[in-house]
Amino acid sequence: MSDTDIIVIGSGIGGLSCGALLARYGYRVTVCESHTLPGGAAHGFKVNGFKFDSGPSLYSGLSYRPSPNPLRQVLDAIEEDVPWANYDTWGCRLPEGEFETQVGGDQFCEVLAQLRGSEAIAQWRALQKLMEPYSRAAIALPVAALRSDLGAALTLGRQSVRLLPHLSRLSKLRGSFGTLMDEVISDSFVRNWLEMLCFLISGLPAEATSAAAMSFLFADWYRPQVQLDYPMGGSGALVNALVRGLRKYGGTLRTDAHVEQVIVEKNRAVGVRLRDTLGQSKGQGKGSNTLRAKIAVVSNASAWDTLKFLPQGSLSPERVQAQAATPECESFLHLHLGIDGAGLPQNLACHYIVVNDWEEGITTPQNLILISIPSVLDPSLAPPGKHVIHAYTPGNEPFEMWEDLDPKGDSYQRLKAERTGVIWRAIRRVIPDIRDRCEVTLAGTPLTHARFLRRHHGTYGPAWAAGQSNFPGPKTSIKGLFCCGDSTFPGIGLPAVAASGMIAAHAIAPVSKQLKMLKDIGL
Repeated sequence: MSDTDIIVIGSGIGGLSCGALLARYGYRVTVCESHTLPGGAAHGFKVNGFKFDSGPSLYSGLSYRPSPNPLRQVLDAIEEDVPWANYDTWGCRLPEGEFETQVGGDQFCEVLAQLRGSEAIAQWRALQKLMEPYSRAAIALPVAALRSDLGAALTLGRQSVRLLPHLSRLSKLRGSFGTLMDEVISDSFVRNWLEMLCFLISGLPAEATSAAAMSFLFADWYRPQVQLDYPMGGSGALVNALVRGLRKYGGTLRTDAHVEQVIVEKNRAVGVRLRDTLGQSKGQGKGSNTLRAKIAVVSNASAWDTLKFLPQGSLSPERVQAQAATPECESFLHLHLGIDGAGLPQNLACHYIVVNDWEEGITTPQNLILISIPSVLDPSLAPPGKHVIHAYTPGNEPFEMWEDLDPKGDSYQRLKAERTGVIWRAIRRVIPDIRDRCEVTLAGTPLTHARFLRRHHGTYGPAWAAGQSNFPGPKTSIKGLFCCGDSTFPGIGLPAVAASGMIAAHAIAPVSKQLKMLKDIGL
């Protein structure tokens, strides 16, 4: 007897996208989440009336349709949405000075005119022209139409008219963006700016970031009149929309359901073993520690953490060694602050980028800091007259200096105070008296990531270099076991993990269901 058709391990954006879509297709889906809150790195939480985003704070391509953003396609497929706030301006605190810049159009050329001059502008426009056909190619194929079997002839056939003009560029999209950048960009500031964008979306420098990822970014950020998006209610509201879709179609979310092992019988994944007592949240109560799946198990965990779920001997020693050796990006440091907003400027930006020294390299620890103040767009995130701030070092904090520390010990607290100093200094460049304003102060480290998100070493994700290695697809060597999330194609980032969830779902669901979904959402 089976308890469910499909089990999804983890309720990150990839797992929820996969689970909600499979539920829409009529499968009995159970999503098992170790945390008490769904959403993985995108979950939201509340402290003393302040609502915080635990992770992603930058969204685009979600407030309009049709959109090339795979997460928008998932929301359309499950007929869910959230209200969106729109904005287009960033604050920059760079070695060259303090200024604002915008996505869309030619506003960045105004920045270049002030900082670099006509030659830099000419190079930037040459890059835009070079990227234009690759950007069209990157968004020509909706991820919702992808399949990994012969059914792709039908799902992709619907897209043939828009795909044919771009076939010659597909091989270049699989390569490095750095190669394209080198063709036209020699100006040091423009190169530094592009290195920063690459690192933000992939956790890697330009030479290792895929041309496809940056082509997608150029298509989305540098088109005329583009706007960035923020989900009203924070990232938790976006997670809740996916959970609503899952439940609307009969799926189940079990929080505080910690998967200890994938059950493998005769080289087939047939279920999961949970901790002896299931969580009490949501009225779940006690239950069996074994949940069986009639059709499949999908892991939304990282490559390293998925390996920990598998019984000894279920994979060959060579495959275990190869998966364990997957290169990894570094981790994060976070500050979540609830502050008094009295007397602050009315024109605070939602986001600020702080770079201390270009010469050190953008991937150098403590050199790049991002500051998000989403309450300037959504006042409901904080009590009246207050603001929430999420500031962090994005994927450049080494795990090694933290891994042997006791989170309850004095050494850990001293290191946390020392290492978060760079974030405090960055915030003071925007709000000089920040420490006097704080009502809630929370600091997160790589150990926080590892513990609460069940992330191996608290990593941002795999560090596979474009053109040298490829992200794996959803299928594994164990029958009935599939994977999604940032350890699978197309990789790191909110749109990418939503895409991976769809791709995993379509490795399970028949082509007929996918074709109907594509028709329903107009693709």
